[in-house]
Amino acid sequence: MTVTFEELQAFLAEQFPQGARYGTLEGLGDGWAEMKLEVDEGHLRPGGTVSGPAMMGLADVALYAALLGKIGLVPLAVTSNLNINFLRKPVAHSPIRARANMLRIGRATGVGQVYVYSEGMEEPVAHATITYSIPANR
Repeated sequence: MTVTFEELQAFLAEQFPQGARYGTLEGLGDGWAEMKLEVDEGHLRPGGTVSGPAMMGLADVALYAALLGKIGLVPLAVTSNLNINFLRKPVAHSPIRARANMLRIGRATGVGQVYVYSEGMEEPVAHATITYSIPANR
């Protein structure tokens, strides 16, 4: 791991403050990260469930953290593809958590996966695979 938890927290707060609306960093390791989103009314959709965009945002920022934890603080590493499968209905007013891990990091791209869990449920509520473009002059 090239970046500490504290360094990444400070980087995200300074360089990507809007990311805080998608959750808070709770853990960081060698190619993995964990984040938590406190679900409020703004994250719900009609029908009383957590919206897809809320889960996608959490997954995306969690994998961004996992990538940066491995390659260093590269602000221009950007999402180039995100695929998400919604597996089951999350609990409406419970926090959701993302567990992200990098599967492959090359010179120009990084690929990883994220499982999203609703607190109080054992099985994941969503699974995402995400690809990041990594700038050449990192």
